[in-house]
Amino acid sequence: MTLRQTLFASLAAMALAAPAQRIAVLSDVHVTPGNANEQQLRRAVDEINAGNYDIVVMNGDLGNEGSDVELANVKSILDGIRHPLFVLPGNHESTWSQSATKTFVDLWGNDRFYTEVDSLIIVGINCGPFMKMGDGHIKQEDLHWLKATLDSAVTPGKRVLNFNHYPLLPDLDNVQDYVELIEQYPVIGHVNGHYHTWRTYFAGGDDSGSDLPCVMVRALDMRDGDYGYSELEIDNDWVHIYNKPLGKPREAKYAFPARTEHKKAKFPERPELVVPEGFEVAKVWTDSASVFTRLGFDNNNVYFGNSLGQARAVSKADGSLQWSVPTGASLFSRPVALKGGKVAVPMHDGVMVLDARTGKQKAKQPSKEGPYVADGVITPDGKGYIQGAYKRIERRRPNDGKLVWSYDSIFNYCQAAPAIDGNDLIFGAWDTNLRCVDLNTGKLRWVWNNGKTANMLGPGNVVPVISGDKVFVVAPDRYMTALDRATGKQLWRDNSHRYRESLGHSEDGSKVYAKTMDGELVAIDATSPVFKELWTTDLGLGYEHAPCVVVEKNGLVYTGSRRGIVTISGADGSGLKASLPLGVSEINGIDVDPVTGDVYVSLIEGTIYRISDKR
Repeated sequence: MTLRQTLFASLAAMALAAPAQRIAVLSDVHVTPGNANEQQLRRAVDEINAGNYDIVVMNGDLGNEGSDVELANVKSILDGIRHPLFVLPGNHESTWSQSATKTFVDLWGNDRFYTEVDSLIIVGINCGPFMKMGDGHIKQEDLHWLKATLDSAVTPGKRVLNFNHYPLLPDLDNVQDYVELIEQYPVIGHVNGHYHTWRTYFAGGDDSGSDLPCVMVRALDMRDGDYGYSELEIDNDWVHIYNKPLGKPREAKYAFPARTEHKKAKFPERPELVVPEGFEVAKVWTDSASVFTRLGFDNNNVYFGNSLGQARAVSKADGSLQWSVPTGASLFSRPVALKGGKVAVPMHDGVMVLDARTGKQKAKQPSKEGPYVADGVITPDGKGYIQGAYKRIERRRPNDGKLVWSYDSIFNYCQAAPAIDGNDLIFGAWDTNLRCVDLNTGKLRWVWNNGKTANMLGPGNVVPVISGDKVFVVAPDRYMTALDRATGKQLWRDNSHRYRESLGHSEDGSKVYAKTMDGELVAIDATSPVFKELWTTDLGLGYEHAPCVVVEKNGLVYTGSRRGIVTISGADGSGLKASLPLGVSEINGIDVDPVTGDVYVSLIEGTIYRISDKR
């Protein structure tokens, strides 16, 4: 035990009895305007107002699709709470979001909180995933903030209670960083929701060796008419958790000692990075924030955006930061190198055009229609810049980013990069549809959907593959589909593997590659009129859902995983050649530098790597 821990323990033991702190916890309310949960949340607010609580915590999943209407509606209800209220987002506010997560911060001022009740410090942070399918993730800046906050706030005699929508389990990709941070302080426990169930466990998992108590609390709707919320009472010695069904007396659920000293969690050793012969792997950049974007390139720099809204340029030669430009909100679209030494940065309220050398703003094309979260591309002939957006896809000029045309008959946002071949521009959106428009005019040629009515099952975040007279797409409905390129007519659908959103093609266009939810790489014959599997390679990834494009380069196929692993396989079906554990978080994309041919990847935890084939 450290001197600091001994001092905390001694003072806590000598502390005089104090009144218990009382906290009401709402979690997973999932309110859509007009649904049953809306009225039940109003009832919960009335009951909470009639109770004696020091604070109220809304611990994530306020709505279902993160729309501005949902958030505004829930806020109008929660604003009726007369006790101090602290609100965290959940995965339903950050995985899908009309505003690319900005509206939540605009409405509540932040996506994390800190407060004190008597000697109890209560702190909560956001957890992701952010604007795509992924595991929970604590942003790098939130970890920095949490450490700085507790370093300042924790003084002798104080204790800490921690909140997050996600549990302190491997559901969070960087749970080890999170747990090892809070273990440095007098934390008495952790409270989370997410699973719509009651459960107790220890930080890191019951087999971690930790005895830091954690509790999953109830959702507003536990089914079969069971609506309610949770209550916490914390005194000098105990933390008591109660179930509070609406209109009924509370029920004792759990209790654990309010101790501030705990056995530390033991996590498995992180795998060693073994670089195969003939390759070079170099870390190009480590950011102070998280990175959600893929990468853009020109002759000199790598371009990306981070969760603090900074568009950045890093030198390919030595990894030095060339410039960093604030944009005002988290960035999700990769910057695009334009002609004439300029870079386009799609952002929350328009497209900013910067000088590639200095970062100085050259122009800004404003938009009031919603944020940009899609990956833009330059057309193969270099004469156009295509950028997906909220409810539209645009063609812009490649020298200054000015709008040429906009196709705006889309009912949700575009996210992945489009596919372009000849005069065909093919793209998906989160409105269940895949579309083909004329590259020159933006006129619709055809539209296809997979028959599902749920937006989340459509081809919203997959880069289609165009090969010859066919178009290929996968989606969360777990099918691969081939379409006639000219008409959009469905040729075949296959669910012999659990496909999701990860797709690519061979350099010669003869094969289509898909990474499955079982961690396989499947190769399909793109020339066959019917589904024809060529080979399948087990990538050793297990369960997998990262919507990361698959790329072939020099006879090798690169894939990215949800847990920071890049795999390299033989394009001839000769199997797995290398597995590169570059971190713990999702690989945002596989990007090839068009100048050098090197493969680059960015990870959500804020790192960028270069993989060079020196064979």
